[in-house]
Amino acid sequence: MSPAPTPKILIVRRDNIGDLVCTTPLIAALRRQFPQAWIGALVNSYNAPVLAGNPDLDQVFVYTKAKHRGADESLPGILWRRLAMMRKLRAMQLDDVIIATTSPQPRVARLAQWLKPKRLIGFGDVKGLDLALPLDDAGRHEVEDVFRVAAVYGIAGPPPACRVLVPDRTAPAPAFTVGIHISARKASQRWPAERFAETIASLAAQGSLRFMLLWSPGAEDNPLHPGDDAKAGEVLARVGAGAPVIARPTQTLAELIAALAQCDALICADGGAMHLAAGLGLPIVCLFGNSGAARWRPWGVPYRLLQKPSLDVSDIAVDEVTAAFNALRADIPAPSS
Repeated sequence: MSPAPTPKILIVRRDNIGDLVCTTPLIAALRRQFPQAWIGALVNSYNAPVLAGNPDLDQVFVYTKAKHRGADESLPGILWRRLAMMRKLRAMQLDDVIIATTSPQPRVARLAQWLKPKRLIGFGDVKGLDLALPLDDAGRHEVEDVFRVAAVYGIAGPPPACRVLVPDRTAPAPAFTVGIHISARKASQRWPAERFAETIASLAAQGSLRFMLLWSPGAEDNPLHPGDDAKAGEVLARVGAGAPVIARPTQTLAELIAALAQCDALICADGGAMHLAAGLGLPIVCLFGNSGAARWRPWGVPYRLLQKPSLDVSDIAVDEVTAAFNALRADIPAPSS
């Protein structure tokens, strides 16, 4: 058990968007177990919006990676702010620091040791850990894997749902809104533009649906931040006036979360948007390419998952996606008026 009845616990998760979303069930369980504790998170500027407004946290500490710094940010400046943040955390005399990444993190462990916590918890055989959880050998979901930390605090039972909040939710849409997210980082996850367009047309023919086309803006050949403006343009041109489609390029993670919150369901490839949607409680049709479905499927929401033996989403047909969405509709409550 924790060395204090109302401990000071810091959760460190510095990797991708989906990984941080999958850590929110652990954060929620810790808050239920220790309602009077101080619970904080250390994240980076890239994934920090995932935790915006999360009531289970007392504070979120955010640092900027060098590769994520803005045009008006100098490298010495971000390093100085990071040092000041670490000094503040060290002065807090933390009880526990949890390195929540489910693979060995020796560099993070060295940084966490500098904070002088009473106990350092993490995964794998890493020097400096006071409590090292063995690496997963049971094919767990990422949520289940990181949730093994909960047992350290006497917390039993399955993990709850993921949780992503939107501070300013808009009024419900007048029609059931299907989000169509077309961007994907990995090539094996990129479904062709013409199939997205055909899927929208097929679903629109059933009536009473509207669509929100979501994508990462920019040019495809941008070496730092490749975008899907051209792909989105092709989808919109192919659909034309045949379906009500709202075009929503999302420059920032906060914009993507706000846009997803206006949807009633999502069709997308495996990736950060899929996990954000799960955290928002959206039913999902997800297209998996070369990605582990058992570990990274949507958690805590109704979903239909499509994955081919080739591990390439290009082999998934439009009629399969349409059929999956129609099957999912039975699990989706009608939007409130």
